[in-house]
Amino acid sequence: MIKRVRSWLNQENSQQTHQLSPDNIPEHVAIIMDGNGRWAKRRGMPRIVGHQNGMKAVKRTAIAANDLGIKVLTMYAFSTENWTRPKDEVDFLMKLPQEFLAIELEELIEKNVQVRMMGHPEDLPSHTLSAMEEAVAKTAGNNGLILNFALNYGSRKEITESVKTLGQEVRDGILRPEDITEELISQRLLTGELPDPDLLIRTSGELRLSNFMLWQLAYSELWFTDVYWPEFTKDHLVEAIANYQQRTRRYGGLS
Repeated sequence: MIKRVRSWLNQENSQQTHQLSPDNIPEHVAIIMDGNGRWAKRRGMPRIVGHQNGMKAVKRTAIAANDLGIKVLTMYAFSTENWTRPKDEVDFLMKLPQEFLAIELEELIEKNVQVRMMGHPEDLPSHTLSAMEEAVAKTAGNNGLILNFALNYGSRKEITESVKTLGQEVRDGILRPEDITEELISQRLLTGELPDPDLLIRTSGELRLSNFMLWQLAYSELWFTDVYWPEFTKDHLVEAIANYQQRTRRYGGLS
């Protein structure tokens, strides 16, 4: 893996100014994919055209992350608050996973990518859920990049549900209140099997978390760019990682 990453970096760096160390690639990168609608509006096109082009950026970024040796890529695809958008836009967004996977799943399988989903599936249309479940099942045996889609996901709801689960376990005598630790809470979250993100990327120039992985991002490095999501390329990903590699992660202590 290290040799493959070094080879890819040498090839890419011949065209880029950012030099990456293959020994300090973030294990888990999370992305708030923002700006599809504004990208389309600037071009005088409907918002759905922005979402279509955003889908292309998902593929580009996933392949680049896999080539770089990133182990987990979590992409914020649809939030629990996005249901308040116009119905025609929501309906279109709910068709995108099916469309994306119908086109790209075969290549993801070939590249050893494992697709996962985190969120609240009970509210998703059956065609959206079926497409995601099929992709998860067909890639379950892959051990390359984990491509984790946050779909109908909201961090406050996630934390609330985990607290309810722990409360039920206390009531049933499985746990004592003093048994509850940060580690135990983390295990009850939808990312329980995954490491916390090392790096969060948000596109479009907005500087907020938008109810995304509030617990898990406690000590993640944050990188913001004015680039709209449909314009995001592997060069931007490399730039974000180069910036990440220049930082000292102290986790509240001293270096």
